[in-house]
Amino acid sequence: MSFCSDMLNGFMKKVNSMASTTNTPSVPVVVVQEKPMITSEQLLQIMPKCPQSQLQAFTMALCGAMKEGQINTNNRISCFLGQLAHESNQLREWTEDLNYSINAIMKTWPKRFPTPESAAPYAHQPEKLANHVYCGRMGNSDEDSGDGWKYRGRSPIQITGRDSYKAAGKFLGVDLENKPDFAADYSQGFRMSMWYWSVHSLNVLADKMDIIGITKAINGGLLGLQERENFTKKAIEVLSGK
Repeated sequence: MSFCSDMLNGFMKKVNSMASTTNTPSVPVVVVQEKPMITSEQLLQIMPKCPQSQLQAFTMALCGAMKEGQINTNNRISCFLGQLAHESNQLREWTEDLNYSINAIMKTWPKRFPTPESAAPYAHQPEKLANHVYCGRMGNSDEDSGDGWKYRGRSPIQITGRDSYKAAGKFLGVDLENKPDFAADYSQGFRMSMWYWSVHSLNVLADKMDIIGITKAINGGLLGLQERENFTKKAIEVLSGK
């Protein structure tokens, strides 16, 4: 029995030795390139005034944010881009411009400023206007606190108010409450916009192409609805190859 065991052990050692010295054919590794949700060329077709010097960086950051937020169908991407295009003036304005004329103030906040006389003190005084129209809501303190100006609209989707900055910052891992200007940087801004889109479940409305509902969730009303619809329609055409 011992002799047979020794023979078997010797045989197995020889087999193992042969296996270790045998050249195993290498298996080629196939790298599958993931198709981007949108290309730089497509983004420029949808937003022709987008700064071309930052086009590639914007596209990469945008695709990353959309992937994270499952903004991953033509309807969802088109609705998302349609809103961003309007809110950011085709990714050119990442901080809210409140340098409004009397007429612009009355048009934007008709209930707050029903007459030219009521709007006149705030015309072309953006900080004063922000502190007035945004005070006492969205987590902001009173008009004298300066919160309205500090937490005015930023990012491509123009997120506004201390509460939103605090919540978005917690999601991003950035202290936006104390460093609100970070929201205007594209490395944070696209993800911040995606965060807002996600917490308001706007993919659900995008699946139904409910542009009115999406606009109300972002704007609080229907300001700029026609332009939002036009950008969304253009995005659908570009993404579907029409």
